[in-house]
Amino acid sequence: MSILVVDGVSKSYSEKILFNQVSLAINEGQKIGLIGINGTGKSTFLKVIAGLETPDEGKVTLNGKIKIEYLFQSPHFEEGTTVLEQVFKGSSPVMKLLREYEKTLEEVTAQADNESLQKRLIGLSLKMDQMEAWSIETEAKRILTKLGIVDFKSSVDKLSGGQRKRVAMASILITPSDLLILDEPTNHIDNETVDWLEKLLNNRKGALLMVTHDRYLLDRVCNRMIELDNGKLYGYQANYTKYLEMKLEREEILEASERKRQNLIRTELAWIRRGARARSTKQKARIDRFESLTNQQGPTDNMNVDIEVGFSRLGRKIIEIEDVTKTYSGISYIKDFSYVLLRDDRIGIIGPNGCGKSTLMKMASGMLQPDQGQVVIGKTVKIGYFSQENDEMDESLRVIDYIKEQAEFIATESGSITASQMLEKFLFSPNEQWTLISKLSGGERRRLYLLKILMQAPNILMLDEPTNDLDIQTLTVLEGYLEDFPGAVIAVSHDRYFLDRVVDHIFSFDRLGVINQYPGNYSDYSGKISRRQLLEETVESTKKENKVSEKRNNQKKKMLKFSYNEQKEFDQIDSVIETLENKIQSIEAKMIVLASDFEQLQNLSIEKDNLEKELDHAIARWTYLNDLFEEIEKNKNSDK
Repeated sequence: MSILVVDGVSKSYSEKILFNQVSLAINEGQKIGLIGINGTGKSTFLKVIAGLETPDEGKVTLNGKIKIEYLFQSPHFEEGTTVLEQVFKGSSPVMKLLREYEKTLEEVTAQADNESLQKRLIGLSLKMDQMEAWSIETEAKRILTKLGIVDFKSSVDKLSGGQRKRVAMASILITPSDLLILDEPTNHIDNETVDWLEKLLNNRKGALLMVTHDRYLLDRVCNRMIELDNGKLYGYQANYTKYLEMKLEREEILEASERKRQNLIRTELAWIRRGARARSTKQKARIDRFESLTNQQGPTDNMNVDIEVGFSRLGRKIIEIEDVTKTYSGISYIKDFSYVLLRDDRIGIIGPNGCGKSTLMKMASGMLQPDQGQVVIGKTVKIGYFSQENDEMDESLRVIDYIKEQAEFIATESGSITASQMLEKFLFSPNEQWTLISKLSGGERRRLYLLKILMQAPNILMLDEPTNDLDIQTLTVLEGYLEDFPGAVIAVSHDRYFLDRVVDHIFSFDRLGVINQYPGNYSDYSGKISRRQLLEETVESTKKENKVSEKRNNQKKKMLKFSYNEQKEFDQIDSVIETLENKIQSIEAKMIVLASDFEQLQNLSIEKDNLEKELDHAIARWTYLNDLFEEIEKNKNSDK
């Protein structure tokens, strides 16, 4: 059943048509991936569906009161709030109750003899039980911890852009919804967290619509793909891999149809040129058909990034890293690390957020000096450093001027081309080249920034999270370019597909300061780690079993007779257990009668907890004493 219907929706900005008369139905439980080149309007389309933007034409209809949760690509928070308040959206009933409970708890702590405050605290505690506030708070903290946020009372004002994205994700993941809309959810999270998010989305029952460049996530989570291309929306009942096959088939059909149309136009044009006259109805119909054929719009050429840039000569000595150490606030993030970079190296750096991945690459590039050790860079090395943020982009510049700052012309294998021609290869049309950078989408800025880095004709490429905000088409071409790149490539990335496609060596920050090296791509590394963990778990399990077995054997050897106290305890244990059980039943009956007396209820609850602990201990002793008695009897019989 459809929970949301998009009917004939259109949206434009200035002269640019983002989508034109597109329609879509989202059904219960569907998991949809939306793809398209940066700047085609994917984020705008998500906002229109979520009701955050109004379409120029058409409408979005919700089936009943469905709940939509939306993860923005760049979330905005209410300043002055804490992480936990932001997760609960500040004014939620759960957050209000938690605030009231914490405030009352502080007052009770300060005024221990105040019975009125104690009763109020018990009442709030019962109310929180009814609203399941405890479990909701615990789940929120669990998800925040999974996403690398552990200071729940920290002000959101102090958070980085990546941390804000993760807090916003925690907020929408703990909030029940019928439709979850995610705009680039994997940006700013590490590989392990991406694996966790993948499992969570797979197990989620509600509908899902997301924009992501993570092709493994699309492949393993989505059961439907939609593509926004030249203002039109194309749908495929498939995951990402099957979508690629179906898209190829669709394009082949369109190309065949276009060839047939062009042949008909040539035939009709030749007939008209022979002097055909519109004297008869048949001739007039044929002319009308010709006009109809020529007015039809054929398929638009696929927009593909074309990376063709120069390469500077690279000498024998490249980069040598010798026993480098880097410490912040007394903590060693990198300790005694050495590596000699080779010309054909393809290295992927992975690890938790904040472990020092970018720090390592900045030291390797010479941008940051180590506290100990040294980095020696060869004289012919020319590093192209693609940073995680486009900090140096002057948003007041136009696209063409930004590229001309680097070079007016660039030498390629096919000859010298202008900055404008290079921009066209990177999907910036002549009109768009005069657009201010401030008006570009996040993905378009990343693509522009990548072009400027490559136009430097580097012979070593260092890429810090290159997949953030780049569309899949650009990534695919970049991966192909890196395969043929004649120099070394070092990449920090959480994109598992990118790492599988590009790298053949993994640097893994396994714990603070320790960097382990693994040959192979990410899947090779992941397989080795999984096998190692399984082996460690098996060894640990065997050790535990051996210890238990050894303990039992030792116990058996000692079980020869009762001591005086054990004999006395054995004779009385049954009556002790019975007495404790009767007391607990009596207290439970009193609690039902005194349900409205909070003070008495609290005292009885404490007494019951203590008795239950005594009962657990007594049962454990009963088990031990009976086992011992049976062993003694067995020894007596064997001696006879």
